Order: sequence, then C-alpha cells, then structure tokens
Amino acid sequence: MNFKNQHMAITGSARGLGLAIARTLAEQGATVSIIDIDSEAVALAVEQLTQAGHNAHGYAANIADETAVLQLFDQLKADHGTLHAWVNNAGILRDGLLVKQKDGLIQTMPLAQWQSVIDVNLTGVFLCGREAAAWMVEQETPGCIVNISSISKAGNLGQSNYSAAKAGVAAMTVTWAKELARYNIRVAGVAPGFIETEMTASMKPEALERVKQTVPLKRMGKPQNIADAVSFVISNDYYSGRILEVDGALRI
Repeated sequence: MNFKNQHMAITGSARGLGLAIARTLAEQGATVSIIDIDSEAVALAVEQLTQAGHNAHGYAANIADETAVLQLFDQLKADHGTLHAWVNNAGILRDGLLVKQKDGLIQTMPLAQWQSVIDVNLTGVFLCGREAAAWMVEQETPGCIVNISSISKAGNLGQSNYSAAKAGVAAMTVTWAKELARYNIRVAGVAPGFIETEMTASMKPEALERVKQTVPLKRMGKPQNIADAVSFVISNDYYSGRILEVDGALRI
C-alpha cells in the first residue's frame, strides 16, 4: 500500500493502538496528524515518528469538547489543506456494574461515570466525524473515515457505558456510510477484541491468562493487528458501511 502525499489524522494516537495505527500509515507514506489530549505525549509521539523518517504533526485537543474540536479542525485545515482519511480511535474506560450489593448496601453506577465514557467514546466520534466529513465534502475529493468500535458493542459485563458507546459508534458508522456515499466518502469500522495494550499489561497474570483462554486462538491480539485492519479499510475503495471484527474468533 502506498499512501504517499495523503494526509491522515488519528485521534488518541499519542500511544497504544492509536500510535500503532499512525506509525503504520506513516510507514506507508502518509503524512499523519497525531491528535491526543495529552500534549506531552503528543510531542513524544511526533518525535518518535519524525526520528524514524516519517512526516508527522502533533495536535493536543479534547475531542469531547465541541469548541476544541472546531479549533482543531481550523488548525488542521491551515496546516494541511486536505484530508484523505480520519481515524476515530480515542476512547476511555470507566468500567463498573450497573448495580451491585456490598455489605448490605446497594451501589449503582454514578451518572458521571456513565457520562464521561459517552462524552469521549460516542460524542467525540460524532464531533470529529462530522467535521472530517464536512471537510472532505468541501474539498470534493474521495475520503475515508474509520471508526474504532469494539466487540463489546454486543454487550459486556461491567461495561454499560463502554458497550453502549461502542454500539453507538457501530450504528453511526453504517448511517454515515449511507449518507456520505454520494460524496465518494467511505465510512467503516474496526472492532478490536482483547488486544495487548497498557491497560491489559496492568492486569494480574492469572486474570490475563483467563482472558486468553476465552479466545479461540488462545492469545491476545497485538496493536499491529488493528493497525493493519485500519490500513486495509483505508486502502480498499469498495469497503464501506461494515464493521471489521479483529478478535481471534472470540465473537463467532
């Protein structure tokens, strides 16, 4: 794949899955925009990619804030002029049971815990997807939006907020694909399963092993597996309106 002379932006890309995606697209020739809320991590990621000989630019922004998103896109347009692909990767976890009983007391998930995940994982995708699509329509060139969902979109214990957000992302993906096809803009999703990230690395070894045993391939995926899936979606100009599940056959 050759993405030379193409500008691609990835949210939540200062580390983890997002950085792997950015690195893969850059290795294939793309100019990448690293977008993350952590300005120091953004600078470090850009430095790493630049030292490796890639064309990378950094932007710190809170994608859950509409004003910040609008300012981000103003800066991106000023710096790059065109947008060929946008990857909505940024997301957070705030897991917890809807209701639980402990020591005779009933505890419920606080609204703030619910809302924080919805704000970033769903509203943030909406805001960035909306502005990316508007930019692509304005420039009148083919484009691609990739939304990172999750196999948790089907529902997962302790993840009312996360599962609801990722299901919403999957639904928006199909909706946008239908709406934007007339402008030659494709929209598709990638739904990771259990992937080796900073979050999973912090799990207790016995818990991690139990997780691996639930996967038919008996191992967790790597960030590169997701990066390769995103690269495929962007490069295949007939892939749109679908969610590509990359989960080692966990969700059959």
